[in-house]
Amino acid sequence: MINPKFKFILTLITALIASSFVAGVTYGQEDEIIVEETADEGVAVGDTSRSLIDMIKVGGWAMYPLGALSIAGLGLIVYNFIAIRPSKLLNVDTVELVSEKTRDFQIDEARQICAENPSPLTNICDAGLERVTAEFVDAEAMEKAMEEASVEELSGPFLYINYLSVIANLAPMVGLLGTVSGMVKAFNAIAAQGVGQPQALANNISEALITTATGMIVGIPAMFFFFFFKNKYGKITSSVSRIIGDFHHEFVAALRKSQG
Repeated sequence: MINPKFKFILTLITALIASSFVAGVTYGQEDEIIVEETADEGVAVGDTSRSLIDMIKVGGWAMYPLGALSIAGLGLIVYNFIAIRPSKLLNVDTVELVSEKTRDFQIDEARQICAENPSPLTNICDAGLERVTAEFVDAEAMEKAMEEASVEELSGPFLYINYLSVIANLAPMVGLLGTVSGMVKAFNAIAAQGVGQPQALANNISEALITTATGMIVGIPAMFFFFFFKNKYGKITSSVSRIIGDFHHEFVAALRKSQG
């Protein structure tokens, strides 16, 4: 089975290639700027094109951390779409088989099934069965072990969802920092050259606007998918609690029946 961290790295690399391709197509298109005829001047028509590299240059230093955040955000979204699935996290069919073996007090066979089919749910069941021995069966200790394992197992996948929240908060802040940097440069240009050099002033203002827009473009989707995956994962964890509760109840009922 592929290590989750290694799978995440592969997903991140794939997202990097995809985002680079999409960005290249989007920013590689030419933007035509037409200056229409005015009352005082003649007709002046000019064409300008701005590639991805040009946008990065105009945006300044802030575009590099924003680019890294966008790639990380896309990678996390793809990874969570793959990882946050009921079929992957719950593995209900396997748990039913484990429960059947447990009711027959075939504890070693049940644990073997859990080991061969690792998932958060089977790992939680295995943690509870670890407290059960042929000499001593403590239903309360079994329940406590599964509660402890639930916290550990269910916190792992949510970590990658939380990273989306980090990106959603960091990206606009980095964009705002780039905006402040661009405006400082604009006022420095005015102080040094006056208002007679509008091109230098326009470049600095353009830097400020590009970084602001880029920060919002990165942050808004990241925030949306953070809540999307958070709600989806919340429903899955609720199902885990119910399934584990049924698993423990069926074992206790079988134990009391055997003792009666």
